[in-house]
Amino acid sequence: MRRLATTGCLLVFALAALAQAEIVQRGNLRIAVDGQISPERLPREGSAPVRVSVFAEIASTKKGTSPPQLRQISIEINRHGKLDSTGMPVCELIDIQPATTAKALAACRGSLVGEGRFSAEVALSRQAAFPSQGKMLAFNGTYEGKPAILAHVFGEKPVPTSFTLPFVIGRSRGTFGTSLTATLPTSDNNIVTGIELNLQRSYSYRGKRRSFASAGCPAPQGLNRAPFPFARASFAFVGGKRVSETLVRSCKVR
Repeated sequence: MRRLATTGCLLVFALAALAQAEIVQRGNLRIAVDGQISPERLPREGSAPVRVSVFAEIASTKKGTSPPQLRQISIEINRHGKLDSTGMPVCELIDIQPATTAKALAACRGSLVGEGRFSAEVALSRQAAFPSQGKMLAFNGTYEGKPAILAHVFGEKPVPTSFTLPFVIGRSRGTFGTSLTATLPTSDNNIVTGIELNLQRSYSYRGKRRSFASAGCPAPQGLNRAPFPFARASFAFVGGKRVSETLVRSCKVR
């Protein structure tokens, strides 16, 4: 099911084969959601560095039509995982918007926390929609005074395009403890068809090694392996349609 072009990815997407993808169908709207956490073997108590990957592919099952415009995307992560950027440089939105991938990386390399891909259908005057895709860089930053992951996207076709999606980092209680929420600008010319996000970053602060993403395995005592709700992805579209899906994965106690 992989449709986005792959790169040597490090966090929204060319995951291997999407064998565990969850498919959600709402009328003609079809969404495939996948994700993983690695390594699979984690401590029962405390946490260890991990890589978090999430993928979404959005399509219309009606031939010759495009899916509705995506307005908002939210990714919630299990409460046994956490994102922590203490001591990491903060990237400013003004430094990477607009910018090519190379210029954004040059401006905020120290704030890089992941990367991925982004795809869309771009409507051109008197022509069928043109498929477009771009590389995504994820930077530690802020948005409107709140901690955020700044997802910088740069595409070269059909015309060079640069934009940044701020995923605001929130906290919640219950199964999912961390949320990443981005609101997309409304545009009649762009229809989002895919997003991939891979988060992973190790760095040093005050003489200690730290990890931007870390997690533990929530297996009950007496069990060395357990399934758990890894992430929940929610999508809101122009027109009011909403879709949500939970990904269940498993981990081992190391």
